[in-house]
Parts: sequence; C-alpha cells; structure tokens
Amino acid sequence: MARLPTGVAIVTAHDRHGRPHGFTAGSLCSLSVDPPLLLVCLATSARCYPVFARSPRFAVSLLREGHEHSELARRFAGKSPDKFSDGGFVPTERGGTVVAGALAVVECVTRRRVDAGDHAIFLGEAEHVILPEGGGRPAVYADRGFRSLCGADCARSDMPRGAGP
Repeated sequence: MARLPTGVAIVTAHDRHGRPHGFTAGSLCSLSVDPPLLLVCLATSARCYPVFARSPRFAVSLLREGHEHSELARRFAGKSPDKFSDGGFVPTERGGTVVAGALAVVECVTRRRVDAGDHAIFLGEAEHVILPEGGGRPAVYADRGFRSLCGADCARSDMPRGAGP
C-alpha cells in the first residue's frame, strides 16, 4: 500500500477539557454527496484514539504541498504528546482547531464509528467547509515520501491533455 498515492490531512478533535488532539491521515476519502460524508481511519492503538472515539465532531485540514506542511504531517504522525506546541493552527468559528494555510478545511459531525481490524473508520458529515483563497497544490504521499502531484513534463503546454507518464 506504500506505493498508493494519497492526499495528506491533519485531523483534529477536542477532549472534554477543550484541548486539541490530532493525527496525520492518509486514509481519508469522500463517501457521499447527499448527505456530504467523508471518512477517516485511525489506529485504535493511537494515543489520540480515545479522544476521537468520544468526540462528537472533528475537523479535517487538507495539507498543501511544501516543506512547512510536510513537516507538520511528520510531527502529527509521531507520538509526541504536545503536537500543537509549535503553532501553525488557528481556531474556527465553530470552535475547531485547524491548520493555518490549509488547502481546505472540512468541519464534521461524527455520524458513526466502525471498528475494522486494528483501525476505526470515522464517518463525518460535513457541517462547514472552508476554502481559503490562493489555491495551491495538495500534499501527496507515496512510496514513503512526499511527492509532487505534477512534474515538469505535465506542466508543458505542448503536451496533449491527459497525456502523461
């Protein structure tokens, strides 16, 4: 599965004391348009799993290509107990904590948790979407590293649309 390219996100939720917790997710996808549902997967052995198992909501920050967000993804993939100490996060109007400068943010109400092997699948209904101006390219992870979505060859204007490696 390491060779399967995936988008990268930081998923956050708050504990009962209002403290944010989070993890890096590569297992996430759109599930339904009506209602707007997405899913994220989290190892049940993760330190933050109990917070997500009890939280009524979570937020997904889709990361941008580049060093700043790739370093953030690495930090949140680790076991550090204080992942938020170096900043890079902003509060939302709905009380969530999301990545500053994210490509997009989806704030979700947790609709269901499904236990599946050593992971849990969290189904979230999108309650609010934030699409910051400026666009950008998404962070992509494949073959144990961050990759560019589009190399120099596919940016050439003389290459037929859809033709690529």
